[in-house]
Amino acid sequence: MARATVIGSGPNGLVAAVSLARAGYEVEVLEAAATVGGGVRTESAPLPGYVWDVCSAVHPATVASPFFRAFDLASRLEWITPEISYAHPLDDGRAAIAWRDLERTADALGPDGRQWRALLRPLVGRIEGVVDFTGDTLLRLPRDPVAAARFGIRMLEQGTPLARTSLRTEAGAALLSGVIAHANVPLPSLSGAAAGLLLAAHGHAAGWPYPRGGAQRIADALVADLEAHGGRVRTGRYVDDVAALDWGDPAQGDLLLLNSSPRLALTHPRIPTGYARALRAYRYGPAAAKVDFALDGPVPWANTQVARAPTVHVGGTREEVWESENAVARGTVADRPYVLAVQPSVLDDSRAPTGHSVLWTYIHVPAGSRLDPTELITRQIERFAPGFRDRILTSRAVAASDRALLNPSEIGGDIFGGAFTIRQAFRRPVLSPSPWRTPMRGVYLASASTPPGPGVSGMAGWHAARTALRDAGTPVALDTLFP
Repeated sequence: MARATVIGSGPNGLVAAVSLARAGYEVEVLEAAATVGGGVRTESAPLPGYVWDVCSAVHPATVASPFFRAFDLASRLEWITPEISYAHPLDDGRAAIAWRDLERTADALGPDGRQWRALLRPLVGRIEGVVDFTGDTLLRLPRDPVAAARFGIRMLEQGTPLARTSLRTEAGAALLSGVIAHANVPLPSLSGAAAGLLLAAHGHAAGWPYPRGGAQRIADALVADLEAHGGRVRTGRYVDDVAALDWGDPAQGDLLLLNSSPRLALTHPRIPTGYARALRAYRYGPAAAKVDFALDGPVPWANTQVARAPTVHVGGTREEVWESENAVARGTVADRPYVLAVQPSVLDDSRAPTGHSVLWTYIHVPAGSRLDPTELITRQIERFAPGFRDRILTSRAVAASDRALLNPSEIGGDIFGGAFTIRQAFRRPVLSPSPWRTPMRGVYLASASTPPGPGVSGMAGWHAARTALRDAGTPVALDTLFP
C-alpha cells in the first residue's frame, strides 16, 4: 500500500488526509502541537468551565464548502446558525445589523436598503457559482460565468474609491466596511472587497454558523473519519526539514503533502532553483494580535441587538475602519483599532458557566508585532459596551510575534498563509494552473498559501489530494469518495 505523509493537522491537512485515506493510502499526519486541529483548535481557559477557540471561531466558508458538504459535516456535529450574521455597533447606542434575512437587513438600512439589495441579492442568488469561482485557482474558466461576472463587477465597485458613492448612510457604510476589513489589507482595495463580498453573501445565504462546543469539533470529525479509514495523527512532531523526514519513496507512489508554510518545501534536497526563487518571493502579510476574555456575564452592549449577535465588528464608522486598516499597512496601530469580536456564549451555553460568557477578539497589527493588545481592545469595546471592563475575570493575550509558537505556519503572525493581495490571488504561492503541485516528485502543497487561500473550507487540502491522486493515475471526485 502506498504511503501518504501530511505535515500539519489544520483543516486543510486533515481534509487531504481523509481524502487520501479513503482513496486507499496509508496515511500519517504529523502535527507539531500537542493537540490536533491547527486553525480549528479549542482549549480550556485558566478558569474552570470556560472554553476558548485558539484561532478561527465562526465558519461560513465551512458550511458552504463543497468538500464539507460531500463529507456531510452537518451530520457529524451540531451547528449553531444565528439569526444575526454580524453586527456593527455605532456611537450613541446605534448599530447596523446584518440579519441572515437579506430583506430584513435592507429594510433596516433605510436609504441604503435598495443599494444593499442590488449589491448582495445577485450574489446570494448564485451563491454556489460564487463559491465555485472563489474556491479554486483563478487561472481557469468559471463554471458559472454569470456569478463570476456579478462578483467581479461588485468587487471593482467596492474595492476602489467608488465605494464612497455606494452606501452613503453611516450605518450602511459601516456595516459593509466591517466585513470587508476581515481581509487585513489597506482599504479600499480589490482583495478586501472580494473577501468582504464573499463573507457578506454567505451571511445572507447559509449564514455565519459555528459548532456547538468549539471549532475543535471540526477537527475531531475529520480525525474520526481518518482513523476509521486506517489513518493516524501523531502530535508533538515538529518538522522543519523534509530532507530529514522518512516519508517513503516517491518512485513507489508515496506522497508528501505540506499543510504548512511553503517555506518548508525549500528544505527539499531536489527543489529546482527557479521554484525555490518563486517560493522565496511569496510575501506574507500583516498579522493578528488576539485576546480571549472570560467574563462574569454577557458583554454589556449599549445596543440590545448587538448583544444577540455572535459576531461583532467593533470599529465605528467606515472612515475609522479604513484608517485602522491603513495604519497597519503603514506599520502602526490606530488608537481606535478595528476589533473582530466573537461572543459564542450568546447561543452556546457550553462555552462558559451559567450566566457567564467568553469573548474572542483580535486586531490587525504589523507583522512580527510584540504589542499586547489587551488595553486597546478593552477600551474600544468599552466605547460601545460601557461596563465591559468590570466584567473581565481573566484574559489571555497572544502577540503577533508569538503566534508561530501556536502554529508554525503563521509567519510573523500572518493567519492567512500569505498577504491577501490581488497579485497573490493568482500567484499563490506560484503562478500555475495547479499551484498545489510542486516540481518535486510526490510533493504537494496543501495549505492556505494555495488557492482558495484563507478560511476553513478545506478546499486547499482537497485540491492538493485530488491533484496528487490524478498524478498517480487514480483520479477521484467528491461523489466517489463520499458515495
